[in-house]
Amino acid sequence: MADFLDEKRSEIGARLKELKPLVDEYQRLEAAVSALDGVPITNNSSSRGASTAPRRGPRGQSAAAKRTRGTGTGRRGRPKGTGTRGAEALRLVREKPGITIPEIAESMGIKQNYLYRVLPGLADDGLVKKDGRGWHPKEAA
Repeated sequence: MADFLDEKRSEIGARLKELKPLVDEYQRLEAAVSALDGVPITNNSSSRGASTAPRRGPRGQSAAAKRTRGTGTGRRGRPKGTGTRGAEALRLVREKPGITIPEIAESMGIKQNYLYRVLPGLADDGLVKKDGRGWHPKEAA
C-alpha cells in the first residue's frame, strides 16, 4: 500500500510540475486583460480592415524604422490617463478638490511617480487642473 501511495504522490508531483508554467502564463494573461479593461477602443483600426489587432513589423527591424511608423506621438504604450488608474484618480479629484498627488497615491495604494504621469494627461484632456500643489476638477473651477 505504501508503494502505491508513493507512486501516486510521484505522479501527482510530476503533473503539478508540468502544469506550473501554464498556470503562471494564465495568471500573466489574466493580469494583462485586467490592465486592458480600462483602455478605450479607438476607431483607428477600422480603416485597416476587419482586424482590430495592431500590425507589427518583423523582429529584425531597427529602432529608427519602428519609430517612423505608428501614430507619430513619439510615446509607447497607451495615452496618459486612459486606464482605470486615471479614472480612479479623476474620481478622487472630483470627490476631494484640491487633493495632492501624495494623497491620491495613498488613497489608491500606489506610488506617486505614476500619478505624475497620469494627472498631467487628465489636465491635457481638460478634465482636471492644477492649482498650487492640489488638483481640481475642471468643471468645478
